[in-house]
Parts: sequence; C-alpha cells; structure tokens
Amino acid sequence: MGDEAADLERPVWAIRLRAERTARGWSQGEAVRAMRAHAAEPLPADSTLLRNWKRWEAGGSEPDGFYKALIAKTFGNVTAAFFPPATTHEADAELLAGTGMETVEILARLRTSDVSTATLEALRITADRLCCEYPYMASDQLRVEGRAWLRRITALMDRRLTLAQHQEVLTLAGWVALLVGCVEYDMGLRRIAEGTRKAALTLGEEAGDAAIAGWAYEMRAWYALTQGDYRGVIAAAEAGEAVATNNGAAVQLAAQRAKAWARLRDRRQVETALDRGRALLESLPYPEDTDHHFVVDPAKFDFYAMDCYRIAGEDRLAEMYAREVIRSSTDPDGTERKPMRNAEARITLGVVAARSGDVERAVSYGRRALEGDRKSLPSLLMCSKELATLLRERYPHEPEAVSYLDEVRALTAS
Repeated sequence: MGDEAADLERPVWAIRLRAERTARGWSQGEAVRAMRAHAAEPLPADSTLLRNWKRWEAGGSEPDGFYKALIAKTFGNVTAAFFPPATTHEADAELLAGTGMETVEILARLRTSDVSTATLEALRITADRLCCEYPYMASDQLRVEGRAWLRRITALMDRRLTLAQHQEVLTLAGWVALLVGCVEYDMGLRRIAEGTRKAALTLGEEAGDAAIAGWAYEMRAWYALTQGDYRGVIAAAEAGEAVATNNGAAVQLAAQRAKAWARLRDRRQVETALDRGRALLESLPYPEDTDHHFVVDPAKFDFYAMDCYRIAGEDRLAEMYAREVIRSSTDPDGTERKPMRNAEARITLGVVAARSGDVERAVSYGRRALEGDRKSLPSLLMCSKELATLLRERYPHEPEAVSYLDEVRALTAS
C-alpha cells in the first residue's frame, strides 16, 4: 500500500521510469551506465547522473529535453511515449460545430451545382470524425455510416471540379475507404475487406497520396499477420515502406514487420524493425489528434513492443508494456479510449500469468479481453488463441482453462 500511495504522488513519467528499469532487472547505477552507453556526447560523472536519476524516479525534478530523448533511447522507445506533451481533445460535436455546418447543411450543399471550398472542408472534417470514431463505435454502425459518406463523396466526381478539387475528392474517398476496409476486416468480412483495401490503394495512387497508399499496404500486412502468413507480412511491409517513407504508415509497417519476425523467432530482426520504427516515430511531430485511426501516436509504440516481447517470452517487459498500454488508453474516470488495444494488453497479462502458473488470473484476463463490445475479431482471435494454446498445453485438465478454451472456440466459430 505504501508504494501505491507513493505512486499517486509521483508523475506518470516517473512511475514509468522505475517500471522500465525494474522490468529489465537493472539497479539505478546500471540504468545510468546504460544511458551513458546510448549517449552521443560526453555526460557528467556517474555520481552526478545517479543523483539526477534518483530525483527523476522520485518525481522531484523532470528531465530536460536532452535527457528525455536519451532516456527514451536507452529503453528503446519514443520520447513522447515517456513524456507526452499536453494535448486538448475536442469532442466530435465541437469539431463539426467549428465548421459552422451541420450534417443537413453539408448534404444540402452536396445537392447544389457548386462544390465550394467550405463543402470540401466540411467533408474533410467528417472523414476525420469517422476515423476518430473507429476505436469505440460499433463495427456495423461505423461501416454503414462510412459507406454512406463514401457514396456521397464519390458522387462529387460527377460534378465540374477543378484539378485540385478532383485530387481532394480522391483523397477523401481514399481515407474513408481505408476506414471501411479496416472495419470490414474487424467484422470478419475478409474478401470484402480486401476488395475495399485495393480500391483505397487505387484511390491513393490516383490522388498521388503516399500516406493513403502506405496505409493500404499496412492493412495488407495486418491481414496477413492475423492469417498466419508471416512472410506475406514482410513482403507487404517492404512494398509499403517503398511508398510511404516518412509518415505514420511507415512506422506501423515497421511494427507489423517486427510482429512477423517475432513469430518467426528471429529476435535480431525484431529488434532491427522495432528500432527502425522507433527512430522514424521519434522524427515525426507529435500528432494533433491521437484518436485518429490513421495516426500513430507515440503511446502505440508500447503496444507494438508488448506484442513482440510477449511472443519472445520476455515476460517482465511484456507485462510492463501491457500495463502501460492500459494506463495510456484509459481515462482517469475508467473510460477506455482504446478498448481493442486494452483487450490485447489483457491477453498479454494473461499469458504472463499462465507462464507463472496462475491459471485463475490468466483466465480472468483472457475472459475480460473477450467481453468488450468493440472488437477486431481477427486480431483478438490471434492473441486469444496464443493464450488458449498455452493453457491447453500446460493445464489441459484445469476446469477454468478448459472453459476458456470453449469460449475462444465459440468466438472463432461465430
């Protein structure tokens, strides 16, 4: 209780600093030496660094920009994941209100013969809103709304458009098609989702938008990963990275590559891919809206690392990252902003518990992961089967384990 009470008084970054260190089994002195090894320039004496480290872990002082970046590099992570800048999340209603246009007015403008700049701007905001609703809106509802707006956007192609407007419409259609393809795959509609993904890729290529094309390849990598085609993941990542070299899609492509290599049991390639993604993410500006599905927020790097370390059997690191994923994806009032991300984190905690011999806790985490209303069925099943396989191999006669296996089978059948 004393440690928990103390944690309430310490900044989140200070709590994480200690968690990262202890997950690796380092003393504070060893952490200082590791930090020195990652520094590109001379640092003060160990005694000075150790005093600083103690103050940082205690939350008594906050590292400056130089040391924030160095700490993140030492732990193989991204600065903004450790020390996120303050951001303001506006409600979806406020975003729409900021355009001065309600949905009815947008539709009225679409029916007029003139496609104004205001109309396109309102449609841009609508596309962004849909992408921000991905984490929590019911899949079938989001698919219906996304497809309806996709029809409205593509209907503009029949109007007289300037060259710039034509490109803008293709871009908007591309983003919404990407979203619809993701939701369709979440629902288990593989064939339909692949067709939508290919359409989004074509729209991105016609619009000359490398980000859309990059995300279309990322979706292909994701599809392949959840279907067990790990070489297909790597091939899709390579193709996508050739298109999207310096944006969020490239970061996530590196992450998908790392996940595939983890399942192919090549630890060196896992670290190489994670380091590539980390370096690229570190170079990008902090996103304006971390709720947008096609924005890679720095906290998501913890999610990538969690998956890889779980597969690699690095239980202390996997557990530490899983708890960080849940913390960063949950509001102080308990509302889960990223329920699908949290579900996979709970499965990771379940795997760690199963490996330590705690069947009851493992099954409890596994069941809670299955309870959420918003699911990505392929990803959830991929991770749930990992836990189910572990329970079946180690505890074939435990009633709780057998019951959980039945629940996973039922979800697979559905």
